[in-house]
Amino acid sequence: MERGSIHVQTENIFPIIKKFLYSDHEIFLRELVSNAVDATQKLKGLAALGEFKGELGDVSIQIAIDKEKKTLTIADKGLGMTGDEVKKYINQVAFSSAGEFLDKFKGVEDGKTIIGHFGLGFYSAFMVADRVEIFTKSYQEAPAVRWECDGSPEFTLEEIEKQDRGTEIVLHINDESLEFLEDHKIRSLLKKYCKFLPIPIQFGEKFLSEEDKKEGKLPEADIVNITDPAWTKQPSSLTDDNYIQFYKELYPFAHEPLFWIHLNVDYPFNLTGILYFPKLNKGYEVEKNKIHLYCNQVFVTDNVGEIVPEYLTLLHGVIDSPDIPLNVSRSYLQSDSNVKKINSHISKKVADKLAELFQKDRAVYEQKWNDIALFVKYGMLSDDKFYERVNASCLLENVENQFFTLEEYKEKIKDAQTDKDGNLVLLYAVDKEQQHSYIQDAQSRGLDVLILNSVIDNHFIQLAESKNEKTQFKRVDADITSNLIPKEETIESVMNDEQKEKLKNSFEEQVDKMQVQVELKPLSPNDAPVLITRNEFMRRMKEMSAMGGGSNMFMMGDLPEQLNLVVNTNHPLNIGLLEKSEEERQKRIKQLYDLALLSQNMLKGEALTNFVKRSFELAI
Repeated sequence: MERGSIHVQTENIFPIIKKFLYSDHEIFLRELVSNAVDATQKLKGLAALGEFKGELGDVSIQIAIDKEKKTLTIADKGLGMTGDEVKKYINQVAFSSAGEFLDKFKGVEDGKTIIGHFGLGFYSAFMVADRVEIFTKSYQEAPAVRWECDGSPEFTLEEIEKQDRGTEIVLHINDESLEFLEDHKIRSLLKKYCKFLPIPIQFGEKFLSEEDKKEGKLPEADIVNITDPAWTKQPSSLTDDNYIQFYKELYPFAHEPLFWIHLNVDYPFNLTGILYFPKLNKGYEVEKNKIHLYCNQVFVTDNVGEIVPEYLTLLHGVIDSPDIPLNVSRSYLQSDSNVKKINSHISKKVADKLAELFQKDRAVYEQKWNDIALFVKYGMLSDDKFYERVNASCLLENVENQFFTLEEYKEKIKDAQTDKDGNLVLLYAVDKEQQHSYIQDAQSRGLDVLILNSVIDNHFIQLAESKNEKTQFKRVDADITSNLIPKEETIESVMNDEQKEKLKNSFEEQVDKMQVQVELKPLSPNDAPVLITRNEFMRRMKEMSAMGGGSNMFMMGDLPEQLNLVVNTNHPLNIGLLEKSEEERQKRIKQLYDLALLSQNMLKGEALTNFVKRSFELAI
């Protein structure tokens, strides 16, 4: 038996590991299983090259718990190690980088930036174990050995009898980490980190001893991973059902995806994966961080903000790349040229897919538009290049459920919806039911109305206006009615100036002049007698401020909204008001004003109660 000290030039290696990796202590299992996979794949590679002549046999990795002994064992049938290799790779922690490790450690407060760059993956075992044993037999002709360490720099190394090629790592779990002796805990971690590893992983309560193996017993375990997930295959070999089935593996309770993009790049960087467009509602009620990052099929993180453009983190799926630099725990990304290239590539692939779907089958694309509109608009707002790539396949929907590109729509409405200043006015509603009267009024004038009701549409129309000269979006209840009346249909008022002044003064007595401006307009007798219009700019800024649109918008959000009360001087009701007594006129004007507020869903509480009572009185 040989005894010695682990060569790290310091006796503080284990406190460092335990201190800095404590918050991520569960990753020890990923690190050890990943090492087992690496050892197995290397042996398979040697066999393929003819450098290993023996039988590979069953190369699955076995993981087992023994609650009585308080041990967790990870065993592989890979390369194994000789005694000299144990000394080199285990005892000399990152032997070629020990000095660099110490230099990097000086003054570092967050150990997540150091572990891993220095080959410390195996030593993560000491986060949960107060003693670790290694039983290993090399594929080469050499005696099997046992290595043991109790969390100090001291170790023992001795030759042993071992039947099978490969390595068994036995963790004697410490009292603070007994959760890792629970079946459900280990199973959940394997599902999280190892679900798609390329070597079969068996997990069960019982681990076979050497005597069990000699007697031919089988482990009480089952395979917990999928070794050939869809993203590792060629797109040409997969059907739509294959892609949907894989999506269900990732998200068992989600609706079927709308469509997907298979990434398969080997130059100038390596990147594979599948990104799915999930079915969303029009709001922003959607989970982010649903894209899983893998490195050679080992789960790394679902926080992929630096790799995937922020606006595409609404997508679901998997990306896998060995070219993404990772820190020790493989859980935090570092920006470099490859990351930026991958980010740009993913954005372009998504834009290209949208354009392809639009051009290939527009009818199907239109059916899916309301489910993908949030992605597209969010991306256009976030990235000028993405805007340029998808602008031609971004759709607008009108209240008749017809779809147009912006250029198509501008051509459609240019004759009827160009105002007196030469601006093309795109009318839109946010709620077809609530704004029905306004929509109906616009349509009666031969005007078309869009439906824009997602939470980012205020921001989107701001962008569209900035990109298109002489183009304005106006909500259907904005103050635009008279500006869109064709010159040849200009309507004159039947009231004289004295009557107008009298009517305006009467209405102003019923409103808060600081918030509501009374405006008389000669509309058609068939139009409403009064209506509330809202200043488009102020209303839009207030709504954007509610989403967090910047400091100036926040200040505007605190201001009361400015309203216009438009009084139709050609409506019979308003003409008749001039003949009423002052008391009766004011009572009826109050009723008309409340009706206008009610049409905007702005009549509430006591005012609504009084309106209902007054309505009953007037009906008698």
